[in-house]
Amino acid sequence: MSDAAQNPSSVGAALSPAPEATAKSPRAAAGIPNLKDRIPKLEPRRRKAQQPNPTPVPETPALPPRPDLSTLTFKVPTRRILSPADHELFLSSPTYNLVLSFVFSLSESVIDTPISATSNDATLSPAVTTLLRILNDAETQCRESPPDDQGGSRFGNKTFRVFIDKIKSRTSVWHSALGLTNPDAIAEASTYLTHSFGNRSRIDYGSGHELNFIMWLLCLYQLNILQREDFKPLVLRVFNRYLEVMRLVQSTYYLEPAGSHGVWGLDDYQFLPFLFGASQLLHHPYITPRAIHQDLTLEEFGDEYLYLGQVAFVNSTKTVKGLRWHSPMLDDISSAKSWGKIEGGMRRMFVSEVLKKLPVMQHFLFGSLIPAADGMSEREGNNENGDSDDEEGEVEVFDKDGVRHVHQATGWGDCCGIKVPSSIAAAEEMRKRGLGGESLRRIPFD
Repeated sequence: MSDAAQNPSSVGAALSPAPEATAKSPRAAAGIPNLKDRIPKLEPRRRKAQQPNPTPVPETPALPPRPDLSTLTFKVPTRRILSPADHELFLSSPTYNLVLSFVFSLSESVIDTPISATSNDATLSPAVTTLLRILNDAETQCRESPPDDQGGSRFGNKTFRVFIDKIKSRTSVWHSALGLTNPDAIAEASTYLTHSFGNRSRIDYGSGHELNFIMWLLCLYQLNILQREDFKPLVLRVFNRYLEVMRLVQSTYYLEPAGSHGVWGLDDYQFLPFLFGASQLLHHPYITPRAIHQDLTLEEFGDEYLYLGQVAFVNSTKTVKGLRWHSPMLDDISSAKSWGKIEGGMRRMFVSEVLKKLPVMQHFLFGSLIPAADGMSEREGNNENGDSDDEEGEVEVFDKDGVRHVHQATGWGDCCGIKVPSSIAAAEEMRKRGLGGESLRRIPFD
């Protein structure tokens, strides 16, 4: 027997290739390194915790007791915030708390409440019913004052001034229907109502005019015509009716946005529908902030919730489709996790972007029912209508740094941008040319 047969292991050893002769893998032969151990381990991305807003949500101050009317000397409201110092006096005054308390109390009165909850007219007080009749009459005056043909111009229609003159001529009758008999009290309250429809000279409208409407309601509350029990229908019926009338006025006369920030603002014309509307939706079981992107939701619930109704109206007045293109701030807000976040943000915005903004509050009117603070300036030569902005000629305003400069009554200077045509006018002109809302164009990369 051979040695190989006697030792099989030696045969296997003989047949095994030498280590140097072992065939190399193609990757190793090509000189490509093995990256298997160099690839980092995939782990779920950790979301950064959202930083809390350092600005606390403004609370609702207690609504102060109403004034003793026998001690008041009624007067036509005038502008009293004529300098940054005047504005600081206002912000530390009882009137600031009065305005804040009234607006936030109105908002709190409609928490989790749809508009249909106040649909029964039999439950409305006589004062609220009269307010609705006044707004119906205002709509009639608008429809009976058709705009002039401006040849397709998208700037304000001058017939708006005819409409405002009709409103002024009817304020005494309207306030008499509310039970006011003192002509001085009527003159004071009427000033706020007249200025809630827009600026007669500039033919524009903005959130400051909207605030004048709320201040008119505050005057009626101070005069004991409205009660705390009326707050809910004041928002859901009266304010909602006011919005409907103003949408007609805006689309009829092409009112220009007053101090608009364009697409970078919340809305060209209104603010309070978003504050009140967020309160309505505060704890809604299934309508989320993202619902403003769903056309069916807007169509079904727009008549029930002010927030959704205003978004639907904004969509209808734009010539492009998609909130992210024409209203990026509304689009951004819709990413909030809850309506509570939005409601708190709207409260902050009302304080910081309305009450604490000098360019806005310089137009605020003070009388006896909404008094100015001691030490605030008095403007010489205020006209009988209570607003020097209605005078022809120059109008003093302030920029964001409180530096005084001058605008013409017929428009804004270069410091605040050129006159802004109405987006509503653009949509209306499209409809007149047969290019209705169904033809809204999409952005090419939408």
